[in-house]
Amino acid sequence: MEQDKLKPMLFSVIKKYNGNKFITDLVAGIIVAIIALPLSIALALASGVGPEQGIYTAIVAGFLISFLGGSRVQIAGPTAAFATIVAGIVAKNGMDGLVLATILAGILLVIMGLLRLGSLIKFIPYTITTGFTSGIAVTILIGQIKDFMGLTYPAGTVTIETMEKVAAIVKNIGTVNTQAVIVGLVCLAILIIWPRISEKIPGSLIAVIVSILMVKSLKMNVNTIGDLYTISNALPALKLPAISIGSITAVASDAVTIAILAAIESLLSCVVADSMINSHHRSNMELIAQGVGNIGSALFGGIPATGAIARTAANIKNGGRSPIAGIVHSLVLVLVLVLLMPYAALIPMPAIAAILFMVAYNMCQWRTFVHLCKTAPKSDIIVLVTTFVLTVVFDLVIAIEVGMISACVLFMKRMSEESAVKSWKYYDPDEDPDGIELKEVPRHVRVYEISGPMFFGDADQLAGVGFKDFTKVIIMRMRGVPALDATAMHSLEQLYDRCEQRGVHLVFSHVNEQPYHTMEKSGFIEKVGADNFRPHIDDAIEWASALK
Repeated sequence: MEQDKLKPMLFSVIKKYNGNKFITDLVAGIIVAIIALPLSIALALASGVGPEQGIYTAIVAGFLISFLGGSRVQIAGPTAAFATIVAGIVAKNGMDGLVLATILAGILLVIMGLLRLGSLIKFIPYTITTGFTSGIAVTILIGQIKDFMGLTYPAGTVTIETMEKVAAIVKNIGTVNTQAVIVGLVCLAILIIWPRISEKIPGSLIAVIVSILMVKSLKMNVNTIGDLYTISNALPALKLPAISIGSITAVASDAVTIAILAAIESLLSCVVADSMINSHHRSNMELIAQGVGNIGSALFGGIPATGAIARTAANIKNGGRSPIAGIVHSLVLVLVLVLLMPYAALIPMPAIAAILFMVAYNMCQWRTFVHLCKTAPKSDIIVLVTTFVLTVVFDLVIAIEVGMISACVLFMKRMSEESAVKSWKYYDPDEDPDGIELKEVPRHVRVYEISGPMFFGDADQLAGVGFKDFTKVIIMRMRGVPALDATAMHSLEQLYDRCEQRGVHLVFSHVNEQPYHTMEKSGFIEKVGADNFRPHIDDAIEWASALK
């Protein structure tokens, strides 16, 4: 299968590459780089790191993931999904902790790809991905209110967790800077209106330019990036983190979170891209590329990266059809870093906040969220809302853990409700003429029909199998049982022991492949006797008729 190939898509595409394709990829790569510039800076600031580190991420991770990736058109770089996670790691463990966590996450991603685990991402429920994506959007929005409104916090105010940010906003709302709000609202208006005017030039770039002109020409008292951060236009340099058992233990859970989120986001982006260009990505190769890209990004001063759906879509819309476009996007950002990065100091913070407000709005999926709340089963709604609330109130790690556990428990409950062990009803032909089409079963034979998977959630239903004084044979009809686990297998063994004590024969009808293999492996078939396993119910009844 295509998704199992461990071959970079670039190596396949390059065989039929030509000059015309290069021109379209070149144009697409340049446009995507222009789009990525303000976004990379904004997302780096939202992540609690310097603006140039966002550019480093787009350059290094963007290049490596395009070069090695399993998608034709994936554009990688810093994304909003990582912002709150990265900010938390930096606050707790510093930049060294972030670098180490990102490297470990990269190693995990490479292992996942080599183990062909790309297809396992589909087992993460849609309600969980929607819940945490919407939750991340809310946390980003809350995190940018301070800069959008120009609020001033007293020295020592702790604003790491989202609820701490909410408390600080409420407490210091009286320090609002009207000029900052005006700049933010103008930028927000540009971001909303500009796409209707032109899609070639990103609205974020126009908003940045207009905000700089406003603040400079009108001499507005508004914080800029240069007021809060030291800007560097140096090329990314290799830096190895300090590694110890203690430091690895401290960031291990963060590394797992980064790896899982990078895998989900990148493969979702690939699926969206496939639908837009009618192609197929190689999920396992994409995971390996994501791993290498994140390791490279961390070693050269960047932050975690993954496939960016918005930039990937922009690449496709502007003609990009091969990984060359992603490589061009990274190389153009190198030139931007060297030549234009010092001018990033002029960008007002409300402009950055406005850009991130739009990022949050575009990723919040509120229509999907509302639709699911209206139409999904109650168990799915519980998972959705729980994941969303925990992402906002606590963090993504807790949200995913609790969300997955809740989803599994509720799924098992639903499956156990669908499973049943029911006895056939017996009719007297003389008293019930409507039963003439029913099967004729000897008086000493009792038939039980099992439906649904037999697993630990419903294995106790077999305890309800009963005997009459005249019962000599029990037939377990299992045509509706697709799977059998160890707990259910133990319950069957207990049923067999009860039958043995009562001198009742146990016969099975139509046992499917997986349950039969489980019974065979446990020695149950040998214990019961292979002759007592019949292919169809008619055969089982005929066989049981001769057993007394």
